[in-house]
Amino acid sequence: MAMHFIFSDEAVLLFDFWSVHSPAGMALSVLVVLLLAVLYEGIKVGKAKLLHHTLMNLPTATSQQLILETDQDSAGAGSDSSPVSSTNLRWFLCHFGQSLVHVIQVVIGYFMMLAVMSYNIWIFLGVVLGSAVGYYLAYPLLRLV
Repeated sequence: MAMHFIFSDEAVLLFDFWSVHSPAGMALSVLVVLLLAVLYEGIKVGKAKLLHHTLMNLPTATSQQLILETDQDSAGAGSDSSPVSSTNLRWFLCHFGQSLVHVIQVVIGYFMMLAVMSYNIWIFLGVVLGSAVGYYLAYPLLRLV
């Protein structure tokens, strides 16, 4: 395996079954990697929007207020659905969603890094161009928050 960038239409990308041996195969592989990079940039923006949405929808109660509300609920009528447990459940679900999106972003990022480590200049250019296109398309969406 070459340890420098090469211009070639042959490469093995990420898995043994993704073996490229023709110019058409290389063009298709570059397109796939380019779309993967666009998706990566889109996920970054989506993650930021999800975080903003989460922070806007969660109440701004302090932990002391939550303790007082819990004490009042336990001393009061004994309702089954307290605002504190509802808030904690919403926070957990939002945090779980953020964590899931983060894991997907990390996996796609490592796939792109490993594809570039094939040292094929066409794949490298596909990742760079995909990142540029993804940034160009996705980041104006942040204004819509």
